[in-house]
Amino acid sequence: MSLRTVTDKDTGVAVITLDRPSKLNAIDVETAGQLSSLWRELRFDDTVRAVVLTGAGGRAFCTGLDRDAHVPQPNSPYAIDDPLLRIGPKSNDLWKPVIAAVNGMACGGAFYLLGESEFVVADSSATFFDPHTTYGMVSAFESVLMAQRMPSGEATRMALMGTAERMSAGRAYEVGLVSEVTAPGEAVPAAVRCAEVIAACPPEAVQGTVRACWAAQEAARTHALAYAPHLVSLGNLPDERQAELFTGRRPGFRTR
Repeated sequence: MSLRTVTDKDTGVAVITLDRPSKLNAIDVETAGQLSSLWRELRFDDTVRAVVLTGAGGRAFCTGLDRDAHVPQPNSPYAIDDPLLRIGPKSNDLWKPVIAAVNGMACGGAFYLLGESEFVVADSSATFFDPHTTYGMVSAFESVLMAQRMPSGEATRMALMGTAERMSAGRAYEVGLVSEVTAPGEAVPAAVRCAEVIAACPPEAVQGTVRACWAAQEAARTHALAYAPHLVSLGNLPDERQAELFTGRRPGFRTR
């Protein structure tokens, strides 16, 4: 099992941990299925009223899709099978609040999870970046989700700079991606404190508020995501060429 869930029945807060530290908490097909199933199970668990989502190991919150995961694709530019499309709570019709606690790297496919969280708490060591363009892939779903969380220019810069630049926790706070920056190792406790406050409120009011906030941005997001599969199918390099770029990547990056 690549997920760990600990629930405090007294406070109503569940802490979900992506538990693949040796893979920097990258998500393989099995983990994607586990996340989807867990979110749907939580819809029926009245003992859980708020959720904190984090990653194990300290080096990374999540580094997106595991590059060793084999995902066959349809031979058509009009169709794409993305195993990450249903890893988030909203994609599984869960309207209980989810707070992301980020430690270390959050990149690429991690944005599927951050984009469906209510807000993000990060420790000061956290960094955010999107490697897609560096490796010959279109950042479509990720960019759409991040454009909902911070100014368009910042989301675009992150997507286009690839692995050459990482956004610091401080800069992420300045642009609105992160709502709180903590001391190293304190992101989860800070997120849990917020979750406990929220979980103590009437759940109907909380879930209605979550749904209202999501609705405020959903129309633009839905229209934008409709274009994403076609852009990915048309713009991605073949898998072999992506692998060459990945193995030949240049070391070093700038953090701003």
